[in-house]
Amino acid sequence: MSLHVETGPRADARAPGRRPRQGGRGPRGRLPAMFDLRVTPYLLISPYFLLFAVFGLFPLAFTFWTSLQKYELAGDAEFTGLDNYVKLMSDGDFWNAVVNTVGIFVLATVPQLVLALLLANALNKRIRGRLFFRMGVLIPLVTSIVAVAVVFTQLYGRDYGMINWILGLFGVDNIAWQNEKWSSWIAIATMVDWRWTGYNAIIYLAGMQTIPRDLYEAASIDGASPRRQFWQITLPMLRPIIVFTVFVSTIGGLTLFAEPVLFNNGRMDGGSTGQFQTVAMYIVEQGFRRFEYGYAATVAWMLFLLILVGVLINYFLARRIGGAK
Repeated sequence: MSLHVETGPRADARAPGRRPRQGGRGPRGRLPAMFDLRVTPYLLISPYFLLFAVFGLFPLAFTFWTSLQKYELAGDAEFTGLDNYVKLMSDGDFWNAVVNTVGIFVLATVPQLVLALLLANALNKRIRGRLFFRMGVLIPLVTSIVAVAVVFTQLYGRDYGMINWILGLFGVDNIAWQNEKWSSWIAIATMVDWRWTGYNAIIYLAGMQTIPRDLYEAASIDGASPRRQFWQITLPMLRPIIVFTVFVSTIGGLTLFAEPVLFNNGRMDGGSTGQFQTVAMYIVEQGFRRFEYGYAATVAWMLFLLILVGVLINYFLARRIGGAK
């Protein structure tokens, strides 16, 4: 009589009181799995933070270090502490640039976002050729900024500009748009609006298309007019997107550079009396015209703080309007 004894995995599975092997999932097997779950997400997002550290944090820190020195093109850097900041506080040209920047920003951003919202609401309707009109609003964005500046400079020409010609039909004398502070602000603001209104409109349109149609149908059954639906449904649902566009527009408006420079034919002085010189133009003038890199770095840091203050103000206003607690 012979006995047959099974060995291997089947015997382990049939043997009473013995648990089958788990293929390396013991304490040693769990550690690599837990390591993967905890570390892998950080590895996936690490390239962004590495690039941000190289191209974001390092330039910011180096600019601050440069702002504490008398750093010129020729000669060694000399540490001066906060002397550049003390000088900046009493610099009339800098504060003039701040006023110009904030003024142009207000004139450009508020109409821009309002027009973009109305344009997006119109493009969200069931109209013929919707795709054509939606693509058309992006044409200013892909147009060369140089071409835009040349066209708007001609439109706002004092003697032969079309804007003055239209105003002349109503009895208004020719306006020298580049010579006065308020007129140059308006001209540059319209240039900015023409470029970026369509971009914001497309963002708002994308947000509107994510709003459930059931809300509008229920509101229509209850007798709500299209205007009431816009105020009671569309705007509340778009609030996060509106906050985003306000933040981005604030950053772009306070760093305005290309439009006023090209409006002034490439010069950084912002007109004969600096009537439309922005802070970004003032930085370039100090750093690459007068070669005072330390002072230019100081102005750049003050611009950073100005942007930070502007973003924080918009953030708290958005929370207040949104009813956040």
